Amino acid sequence: MSEPAPERLSAAGLTVFERGWLSSNNVLLTDPADPRAPAVLVDSGHCTHAAQTVALVARALGGRPLGRILNTHLHSDHCGGNAALQALHRAPDGQGPVPVSVPPGQADAVRRWDEQALSYAPTGQRCERYELDGVLPPGVELEMAGQCWEVLAAPGHDPHAVMLFRRADGVLIAGDALWENGFGVVFPELDGVDAFDEVGATLDLIAGLPVRWVIPGHGSPFGDVAGALERARRRLAGHQADPRKHARHAAKVLIKYHLMEEQRQPWAEALAWAVATPLLASCQARAGVAGPANDFARGLIEELVGNGALRLADGVLHDA
Repeated sequence: MSEPAPERLSAAGLTVFERGWLSSNNVLLTDPADPRAPAVLVDSGHCTHAAQTVALVARALGGRPLGRILNTHLHSDHCGGNAALQALHRAPDGQGPVPVSVPPGQADAVRRWDEQALSYAPTGQRCERYELDGVLPPGVELEMAGQCWEVLAAPGHDPHAVMLFRRADGVLIAGDALWENGFGVVFPELDGVDAFDEVGATLDLIAGLPVRWVIPGHGSPFGDVAGALERARRRLAGHQADPRKHARHAAKVLIKYHLMEEQRQPWAEALAWAVATPLLASCQARAGVAGPANDFARGLIEELVGNGALRLADGVLHDA
């Protein structure tokens, strides 16, 4: 696996690791005025890329200690490197591993390591257990690495998600609430929970802020905030007009994500995984597709092979 080069924004104190799919982007916050001050990492990628995350962070720290890890939300591609980083980095006071803070709505689930509540069981995904230290309550301002960041609630893609906003220069760490061309799957909708309006409210929140630069959870940082918001609103309108299409898209995303985790898997095993994954059943119901789960999953896999998202060779599916 080739390592992405850290991208330094023109804004001081930010290093963005733009990651390939399966991992989210990571953002390292450092104090430009104090090379010995502890750094802060926002999001840590997927557990299968943990070694790469550890190497990228070590290189960018430049001798600084890692003082804290923050997670915008707890999908497996955003917090999967937490455990590996905690195994190597100690808390600033030397007592225990480097502290991790998460959105408050999922703190108890992390402490209990409830894989059902944390979405890993329903989605059939994996994430290594880590220790929790604190929470990121929306509405507070955090002083980190010589910088002031506002914690903002960003429900929609995930009901507990937060964003971080540095008002001094308009930098927004958006997680999966806003990408350059859309936003993440609206997972609550797959469980029958109305959340499209929450996506819209989060987009409105971003539009009302003096944002100059967005660091998305996936893809390159961008400055055309108005254009991104317009594209996101068009996508949202499409989802609202046809929720069944959104559910079918989400089901394909889950299967593609699984093959990115596995890299390759015999067709029969991939089909069995899909049939046994609870959220795929929810997607089928929300998509309004009758019939056996096996037929629904088979059709999705064939569609992914047909459009080149997966490759089939000698009865084995490969991520493409």
